[in-house]
Amino acid sequence: MADNDDLSTTKTEGFKVGEKKTMQQYNELDKDDDAMVRWKASLGLNSGDPIAQPGDPKCLIKSLSLKVQGRPDVTIDCSTPESLAALKDKPFTIKEAATFHIQVVFQVHHEVLSGLKYLQIVKRKGIRVSKDQEMLGSYAPNTTEKPLYSKEFNEEEAPSGMLARGTYNAVSKFVDDDDHTHLLFEWSFVIAKDW
Repeated sequence: MADNDDLSTTKTEGFKVGEKKTMQQYNELDKDDDAMVRWKASLGLNSGDPIAQPGDPKCLIKSLSLKVQGRPDVTIDCSTPESLAALKDKPFTIKEAATFHIQVVFQVHHEVLSGLKYLQIVKRKGIRVSKDQEMLGSYAPNTTEKPLYSKEFNEEEAPSGMLARGTYNAVSKFVDDDDHTHLLFEWSFVIAKDW
């Protein structure tokens, strides 16, 4: 795996991670408070049956998709080690100056996931050209009523011009407020004059 020291999270001054609670504690928390009941419902607590199996990870990243209007999505399967291992050697193409956004599909198991973030370092010829962080939020465990979560990142524009064209290498990770890394992988893409 590439050197990923640059993928440390940026801490917000004065922010403290809340106390961990079990699902039972969340269910009992202020159950007579209407605002708390609405907040728990917005997280998906108390709706449907849990889908997690013993041994399932707390967070399972299923896929990342590159979405460009008017073009088929480019979807990266993140669910198996084999699919992730192939990413670095099979770059996909992005047309220069194209406007795109990324969509992630994932599952949360067993307990509330707090402060999930996506971090990414992009390098070209060994030199860092960008570092991005996208906050995804906090999520209750998935249930039969809500088996998957999907989040779209902010829109971006691919670099353009002759100097921008070429192959880029990226290291990405998903991490939570407890600094637990749920997925770390390398991948590559090509900025080209056309698709």
